[in-house]
Amino acid sequence: MTDGQTDEARGFDLLSKVPRVTLMFWIIKIFATTLGETGGDAVTMTLQLGYAVGSLIFLAFFAVTLAAQVASKRYHPFVYWAVVVATTTVGTTMSDYFDRTLGLGYVKSSAILLCLVLVILFVWRRVTGRLEFENITDRRDEVFYWLTILVSNTLGTALGDFTADDLGLGFQRGALVFAGLIALVAALHYFTKLSDSVLFWAAYILTRPLGATLGDTLTKPPDQGGLNLSRITSSLVIAAVMVVLIILSSRRLGRSPEYSDGAPT
Repeated sequence: MTDGQTDEARGFDLLSKVPRVTLMFWIIKIFATTLGETGGDAVTMTLQLGYAVGSLIFLAFFAVTLAAQVASKRYHPFVYWAVVVATTTVGTTMSDYFDRTLGLGYVKSSAILLCLVLVILFVWRRVTGRLEFENITDRRDEVFYWLTILVSNTLGTALGDFTADDLGLGFQRGALVFAGLIALVAALHYFTKLSDSVLFWAAYILTRPLGATLGDTLTKPPDQGGLNLSRITSSLVIAAVMVVLIILSSRRLGRSPEYSDGAPT
């Protein structure tokens, strides 16, 4: 924690169980969503376990990491980002299961998941009177927060596949589309008075298809517009980069990566 931080900021860091939304937050988030795509495909395709089994594996991973996150009293970077990665891998396998195994297709599954995200946000607002994204200190907010993230990451996978496949843009042009949409949301944040909560969740949803298309760009064969890199190797490299970024982000704030008392180091 830097010396120039205010007492209000110090209080935030001591109480909130989620990180501040900074540029580094979004960079790590994009790496996490890309890892979700490559990691999910590594289990379901490379290891040939299938979408149903893959979904069960990652749901178990999600349950374990979420239990650790909910049980913690303060923000722990590695625990938090482990849950995010878990939601992206679950989102990848569940979306593929809906789209391909159940045969819903990208359009129907995207529409259903979008409606579900909107319903969750509506109920969240009705129950608590607010939509939070930084100051998560209440158990109800935390439940809604992670539920929204889980469904939005599943939606993002379907949107990425829809853009790349159904619209015929391919993975690289699809990534550019979602990067442009995220830039638009950023511009709306700086130049309009639209709700920060609404813009945050819009950007959060869009980072998932960006990560999905980036992940597919890395691992799909050349005839599908990819680089044909190993899914397992790509996943390990992305995970390693994420660890470095999390450590750098924590040190930049004057924290250890896994602090237990929330006090400045």
